[in-house]
Amino acid sequence: FKAMEGRPVTIRLLDPPLHEFLPTADEDIKALADEMGLGKTAQVIAFLATVTSDLPSLVVCPASLVLNWKDELEKFAPALRVRLILGPAAARRTLLAAQTPDDVWVTSYELLRQDLAQYREKRFYCCILDEAQHIKNQSTLISKAVKQIDCRQRFVLTGTPIENRLSELWNLFDFLMPGYLFSHQRFVEKLEKPVVKSRDPEAAAQLRRLVQPFLLRRLKRDVLRELPPKVEYVRRIPLSEEERRVYHAAALQVLQSFAGEGRSKLAVLAALTQLRQICCAPGLCFANYQGPSSKLEAALELCAGMVENGHQVLLFSQFTSMLDLSRPRLDGLGISSFTLEGATSKEQRSRLVKAFNAGAASVFLISLKAGGTGLNLTAADVVIHYDPWWNLAAQDQATDRTHRIGQRASVQVYKLITQDTIEERILELQAKKAQLMDTIAGDSEGGILQMSQEELLALLA
Repeated sequence: FKAMEGRPVTIRLLDPPLHEFLPTADEDIKALADEMGLGKTAQVIAFLATVTSDLPSLVVCPASLVLNWKDELEKFAPALRVRLILGPAAARRTLLAAQTPDDVWVTSYELLRQDLAQYREKRFYCCILDEAQHIKNQSTLISKAVKQIDCRQRFVLTGTPIENRLSELWNLFDFLMPGYLFSHQRFVEKLEKPVVKSRDPEAAAQLRRLVQPFLLRRLKRDVLRELPPKVEYVRRIPLSEEERRVYHAAALQVLQSFAGEGRSKLAVLAALTQLRQICCAPGLCFANYQGPSSKLEAALELCAGMVENGHQVLLFSQFTSMLDLSRPRLDGLGISSFTLEGATSKEQRSRLVKAFNAGAASVFLISLKAGGTGLNLTAADVVIHYDPWWNLAAQDQATDRTHRIGQRASVQVYKLITQDTIEERILELQAKKAQLMDTIAGDSEGGILQMSQEELLALLA
């Protein structure tokens, strides 16, 4: 596939061969939904290399991935001429007006929304949405903007075509082929409600028949037979007596505060977030807390043991404040680390990834949202999920920053769970909600937004 940092690589032909999976300019594959780490980007670049057209193709991706696309295009298809639509508004206007004969344009979702008036005047051979779950909500301006692009062919790339609700899949197809999955209202009544609420097997079969001809989805177990195994461990961590008092007092206050009617679901979610932070480290919520932080100590001990044995570690958390708390503790143990958060610039993100893969740090502290997509960190072979997230797919995406093409070592994944707390309920929720994607395409997702207030409060049982 590619040379790994100059090291020799054995190329193994897949059975069936790789080219049988790759779309060409004549095929009607619309959505690439491979598991994370199977090379959706490389497949699309292979497609773009087959295009013979005077029109450029447009790639729209998260801002953090624009430079990554440039790097990948240069590696896999150096003959393609690439134009990055970046920078201040005036610079982008100049780039959009330029008459140079480029093959591929690359921009971000947000910049496309801002520059939509100029894009309406353009025509493209194809429009490709990377990490297409960014348009899962049909009402957003970004979703409406990409649907106005004039092109002959459309593709979406996503490892998570459904994150919370089935309507997200409808919106992807509304970009690809408007009207194919009916109007949104009819889709909800005819397919979504019967599939999700009634578990109607006939409706599920109908949806599968409609979707699968346009969905190219491969799983690692079927394709990367040479990929080293991924071994998952759940480490349950008992709270100290002081932590238990803090946690149960906060949980009781939540239950008492939200007893009765008329409480906002968002308020319940905010209260549950506070409980999750207490599980991580009570000091995240209470500045005057001076007691132990059992999970933090367990995570530091795990990191120290792994680093001592020559491993590189990815540590993910939903809370950037938890990463901030962990960094000086790692420094105190003499463990080098990098940090990647949402505020990290695209350029710095690229530099950190290259440096980590070159061995410049032992631990990469990454916020789950910032690190769930667009990273290739195969130098690591240990993943620690410091806190569980409602959506299992988000955690899986994070894990697949290292368990992907190019990985040579077995990957150890540790999920740290505080015992007898909401974190154990989250694990149960993930298991209960892991049916929807499996119904459609042979994978699983979890969600929380569809839960009622009563179901949310039941997490405190």
